[in-house]
Amino acid sequence: MTKKTQKQIDRDAQIYQISTMVAGDFKLQEVLDRLAEAAVRVTRTKACSIRLLDEAASSLTMRSTYGLSEEYRNKGVVSRGDPVIKAAFEGEAVILDDMRVDARVKYPEAAVKEGLISQLTVAMTIRNEPLGVLRLYSPKPKRFDADALSIARLVASQCAIAITNTRLYHQALEGAKMAEQMRLGGIIQRRMIPKQSPCVCGLDVAGVYKPCFQIGGDLYDFIQLDDHTICVSIADVIGKGIPAAIMMSMLRGTIRAYADGGYGRHTLEEIVGRLNKVAIRECRDGEFITLFMATIDVRAMTITYCNCGHEPAVLFRDGKVTELNKGGIVLGLMKNARYSIETVALKDDDRLLMYTDGLIDAMNFQGETWGRDRMLEVAARCMGCSAKQLIHSLLGYRRRFVGLARQIDDTSVVAIRIAPGTCPDDGKE
Repeated sequence: MTKKTQKQIDRDAQIYQISTMVAGDFKLQEVLDRLAEAAVRVTRTKACSIRLLDEAASSLTMRSTYGLSEEYRNKGVVSRGDPVIKAAFEGEAVILDDMRVDARVKYPEAAVKEGLISQLTVAMTIRNEPLGVLRLYSPKPKRFDADALSIARLVASQCAIAITNTRLYHQALEGAKMAEQMRLGGIIQRRMIPKQSPCVCGLDVAGVYKPCFQIGGDLYDFIQLDDHTICVSIADVIGKGIPAAIMMSMLRGTIRAYADGGYGRHTLEEIVGRLNKVAIRECRDGEFITLFMATIDVRAMTITYCNCGHEPAVLFRDGKVTELNKGGIVLGLMKNARYSIETVALKDDDRLLMYTDGLIDAMNFQGETWGRDRMLEVAARCMGCSAKQLIHSLLGYRRRFVGLARQIDDTSVVAIRIAPGTCPDDGKE
């Protein structure tokens, strides 16, 4: 077995150092600078440069050098279309034996002034995607051989790994920041959902909100107008994530601004008209809001409502189902949209169910939706239940139907039982 010389041992040690250089806790610039220097020392050449591809400008930016003057580093633009760069990005290791006379050299005068004669260029790639190029320079002609080429490729691969790791790290940081913003946004949004139901003698009220993501576009809200009247709103902002949540927050604030204080200030028709004008002003192309809004007066035993393109609320009475579907189109589409209002008489033990489409559009693994018919069937079985029990039964049966299938829409449900003589102490939720 042939013994290695000290020179070979030193060279192997340097190659090993290069192969492990990206494993340390270093910043990208520090890693590139170390790799450029190591490439020069191992190949015993004069200089090295590392350029990174700028996709937007189709040019390569000098990122790190070793052994080159400031004047040479700033000699001019190196573009993706240059013959040497193009060949390198196609997988070729480009060797220029004499830069002084090679027609592919864009700045031969600068090379002569710098004392550079031969050049080796290899691409830095990840999954066949070019990231940039690494170049070695020598003051001697025909300097680069197979050993220099293998070293150059090793350094280029380490540069590519370092660049990719850095990008992934920064993406992870940005992702963590976004996740934290989404988490805080979800907390803020959930604070807008009523913690408890209004305490009105003669009403049993419950509501639940189930977002499919941390932040969603569903809304339900209660406003107690006086000791015998409540305002109930349930809405669905078309969209997902932060934009939908912002729109939902705006809608809730507007409803409360117009509705709070009773209808001595605004009728339901006026409130809906104002909400539509706000939505027209705030919604962008493709955005709109569905809304069901109602007032329930237990003294007059009436519900006065307006359905703005929302899933109709359902009135259950004596085994019969009545849809509350009077109103108009969704909010945010037509500036001069007209909305009709309907008042319906209520009776003892009536049940009202309001919901967003996420409740009935939930889908199982076979692509079947739970659907309105299944929802009404379950609700019909639960007419003897409290409002809270009715909601829990609906969600329980739906969960049994969809299993572990991932849902893509938020779900909000409000249930109300007309129960004269009952006076809840502090709400149901």
